[in-house]
Amino acid sequence: MDVLSQLPASASYDVVVIGAGGAGLAAALFAAIDGASVLLVERTGFVGGTTAWSAGTTWIPGTDHGAAVNPTDTLEAAARYLTNAIGERTPAALRQAFLEAGPAAIKQIEAHSDVKYRACAKHPDYISELGGSTLNGRALEPLPFDGRLLGDLFKLIRSPIPEFTVLGGMMVDRTDINHLLGLGKSLASAAHSAQILLRHACDRLRHARGTRLVMGNALVARLLYSLSKHAKVALLLNASVDAIDSGAHGIESVTLSQNGKAVTVHAHGGVILASGGFNRHPSLRKSMLPGVDQNWCPAAPGHTGAAHDLALGLGAHYGSGALTNAFWAPVSMRTRTDGSTAVFPHFVMDRAKPGMLTVDQAGRRFVNESTSYHLFALAMQQRNKNAAAIPAYLVCDAQALRKYGIGMVRPGGKGLAPFLADGYLTQGRTLAELASRLGIDAAGLEANVARFNAHAQTGLDPDFQRGVTAYQRNIGDPAWSGKNPNLGALTQAPYYAVRLYPGDIGAATGLATDADARVLGANQRAIDGLYAVGNDMHSIMGGVYTAPGITLGPGLVFGYLAARHAVARCTTSAMPLQKS
Repeated sequence: MDVLSQLPASASYDVVVIGAGGAGLAAALFAAIDGASVLLVERTGFVGGTTAWSAGTTWIPGTDHGAAVNPTDTLEAAARYLTNAIGERTPAALRQAFLEAGPAAIKQIEAHSDVKYRACAKHPDYISELGGSTLNGRALEPLPFDGRLLGDLFKLIRSPIPEFTVLGGMMVDRTDINHLLGLGKSLASAAHSAQILLRHACDRLRHARGTRLVMGNALVARLLYSLSKHAKVALLLNASVDAIDSGAHGIESVTLSQNGKAVTVHAHGGVILASGGFNRHPSLRKSMLPGVDQNWCPAAPGHTGAAHDLALGLGAHYGSGALTNAFWAPVSMRTRTDGSTAVFPHFVMDRAKPGMLTVDQAGRRFVNESTSYHLFALAMQQRNKNAAAIPAYLVCDAQALRKYGIGMVRPGGKGLAPFLADGYLTQGRTLAELASRLGIDAAGLEANVARFNAHAQTGLDPDFQRGVTAYQRNIGDPAWSGKNPNLGALTQAPYYAVRLYPGDIGAATGLATDADARVLGANQRAIDGLYAVGNDMHSIMGGVYTAPGITLGPGLVFGYLAARHAVARCTTSAMPLQKS
């Protein structure tokens, strides 16, 4: 792979991929595996996009990895689950194309690259009460990766969110966190913790951050490392796409710009859009995500929607019927010492645990705190139509804070002073004092906590049915001594709270495509040579967050399908694959 420091004077490639996030990297790699010459164009100075900040979970049913932990699962069951969850919000044919191609995509990428996955022993589908759902096997996670293998390319990977690392840049996944929390409780945890801590100490002697990469960083690193072994691949950073040009044979070229200079690059097989979605497009955001401040978005920069403007100009259109235009998570925010803003998604580590509840500004509960982060943030927006719930408040007692932490505050209950000083964390000796400091109704908070505590003793939540599904119980505390792993009373003063906002974590609405990821134009006819994958493609999930990894899974699979189709265009047209 050639990393271009500036625009080429002129160039010609089989496939041009716009965007170097997870879907774009995958599409480029699949095209390279098939022998194509590829130009991968990235707007920012780093590769990985939001994938680099994610858990890296990739939801693809029917793989050999899945069969190893859940041999009874079938693609038919997965299809039934998606139909139950999504209904007619998206074409069933597109969902079926994803399911049928998924196992082949995983086999090809693992056989011909350094991208490697494993299935978790337990990782339930999010709406686990629906028929066809499973507790494991469909969600794959990338194996950890040694970033030192990348050499100088290591610095190109977007660093993880600092608040998701420890000890100045050491990445940890759920397995690591559990071992670190159990450091003094078992020999296995002590050995695991000692190993990763020693590795990190050695890393910091030579690197700005840890080189043991996990989760999304590991996936991005494995994709980049694999691409680096292909001589016919070029990576261009800090460049934008100004035009996509069509001719007699469909899409023929793109115009790229960098530092005031422009060049036209020919794309014989096609152009694959993987620019990350519309979320930071000024006008599209206002119309598609009204009332949602861009500062609440925890996704990586770069997804400006500029490529969408070009596609729409060629006759493309957005898909329709989605439950919502974005995927969501509750987030909390804090100003860092360098003046930047940390936007922290509350995925699984706090809100569903015993001793925690969420209230609106009247001090009333309004949501099942152990539901998926997507439904949680949607509930915040729905509640806010009738009662002030933005921000909402995640409240806990001292015991819960020590055991689980809260947002950016780590477990243990120590080092609270900076968080209290800047207002990220609010403390009260009593619930009334906490309410006063938050500016919410004290009587409402006291009454709702009292009701919640009474229900916690029984293990049942008649108000919101917290902890009744397999998914919800999985993100509770399995070691909790109470009757429900998601329910525990708030009894130990002082009490704490952080403010929550609905943050869009990715686009659900995107460009309408067919089963080969070809962008559709007028009369639902494909625009020949133009593809959209990842968050540029209208999600086959229809705005329903069905399972962990339902953006990365389809991103990879439709990257595979788009690359295969684009490469085939080269071999069947007058323009054969470019030779090395």
